[in-house]
Amino acid sequence: MSKKPSVAFLTLGCKVNQYDADAMRAVLDRGGFRVCDAQEFADVYVINTCAVTAEAERKSRQAVTRILKINPEAEIYVCGCASQNNFSQFARDGVKFIAGTKGKLALAEELVKKYGGEDDGYFDKIVTTDFATASAYEEFRGTLSMRTRHYIKIQDGCNNFCSYCIVPYLRGRSRSRSLDGILREVGTAEISCKEIVLTGIDISSYGKDIGASLADLLTSLQSCSLRVRLGSLEVGVIDENLLDAAKGIKGFCPHFHLSLQSGDDGVLKNMNRRYTTEQYYGKVELIRSRFPDAAITTDVIVGYPTESDAAFAASAEFCKKVKFSDMHVFPYSSRKGTVAGKLPTLPSAVVAERQREMTAIKHSLSAEFRLAQLGKPTEVLFETKEDGLWCGHAPNYVKVYGVDGARNTVATVTPTALYGDGIRV
Repeated sequence: MSKKPSVAFLTLGCKVNQYDADAMRAVLDRGGFRVCDAQEFADVYVINTCAVTAEAERKSRQAVTRILKINPEAEIYVCGCASQNNFSQFARDGVKFIAGTKGKLALAEELVKKYGGEDDGYFDKIVTTDFATASAYEEFRGTLSMRTRHYIKIQDGCNNFCSYCIVPYLRGRSRSRSLDGILREVGTAEISCKEIVLTGIDISSYGKDIGASLADLLTSLQSCSLRVRLGSLEVGVIDENLLDAAKGIKGFCPHFHLSLQSGDDGVLKNMNRRYTTEQYYGKVELIRSRFPDAAITTDVIVGYPTESDAAFAASAEFCKKVKFSDMHVFPYSSRKGTVAGKLPTLPSAVVAERQREMTAIKHSLSAEFRLAQLGKPTEVLFETKEDGLWCGHAPNYVKVYGVDGARNTVATVTPTALYGDGIRV
C-alpha cells in the first residue's frame, strides 16, 4: 500500500457522528490523503458506528461486510458508539483497530503518522479492553464537510438517562464547547456555506457546565449572515428567553424538533422524560405564538414495555392534537444496560401494528402541513438533484422541488403542489 492511501468514511447514526467524521476527514485531508465517498473503492475505511437501537448496531456490524465486498484487502478502522458498547463484535478479519467514542481525532492523527513514516505502534493490535468515555469536550481543529448544510457541534454527552436510552453510558456526561470555539467555526463556515445546524447529543443542556446557555449562544449569533438551524431540543429549554434570542437572528430557521417519545403521561413517567403532555403542549403553543408558521417535528417511540393499548391510543391522539409537521416513528428497541432493558418486551406483532398506525398519522399530518405551505413564497437552499429536479429545504425544513436551481444557492420560490415527500414549484 502507498504511504498516502485513499481513505473513505462510512458514518452511521446522528448528526454528531457526521460532524465527528467531518473532523477526522479534515485531519486526513490536511495530511495529503485522498478522502473519498464511502461507496468508492478505497485502501482504508473508517467506520463511525451507532448503537442507539439494536438495528443501528446491526447495520454497524454489516458495514464491515459491505466494505470487504468493495475491497477485500481494505484496512478497516472502527470507532463510535457501537464499538464503545461492544468492541468484540468488530474483532474480525479486515478490522485493524477498534476505538470507542473518545479520541476519534487521535485515531485520524495516528493514521497520518502511520502512513507518513512516523508509526509509533498505536495500531499494533486491535484494542481488546473497555473504553472510558470522555470527561471534557474534545475540540476539533476544523472539519471537511461534503454537504451544503454545515453541522456545528456545540456539545457532547447527556445527563438525562432516559430509561430506554444507552447513549449517556456510551457518550458520557454532558460537556459544552467553548463559545469562542463555536464562533470561530461559524466564521469559517460563512466563507463556504449558506446554512449551519447547531448539533450535539443534548444541545438543550448547552452551557450548563460553563456558565452559559443555549439562549446565550443564539444571542451571540445574531450578527451571523447564515441561516441558523437548531438540532433536536428537549421541552424544558423552550422559554421566552430562548425564543427571543432565536427571533433576533435574521436567518433563523423556524424548525423546532421537540423530542416527545410518547403522548401518554404514564409512559413518559416510566421513560423518565420529566415532563407531562400538558407541559409539552404549552411549549408548542409558546413557539407558535412567536413563530406562527414554525414546523414542529418530533420523535415517537411505539411499543415501550409499559405502553398499554390505552396508552398508545392516548399517544396517537396527542400527536394529532399537536399537529406535528413530521414525525420520526421508531419501534421500541431494548438496550442492555438501561433501566427499560430489564423489562419484558411487548409482542412484536403488537409493536408492528402500532408502528403502522403511528406512521399513518405521521403521513397525514405531514401532508396537512405541506398543503398549508402552498402559495407562500419561501427561501430554499438547493442542495441536490433528484428525478431531474433541484431540491432543497425551506427554513421550516419542508423539502422543496423546482426545475431551476443550483447547488448551495438560496432562491425565493412559491410552491404550488405537493410532490413526493415535499412540495414543488
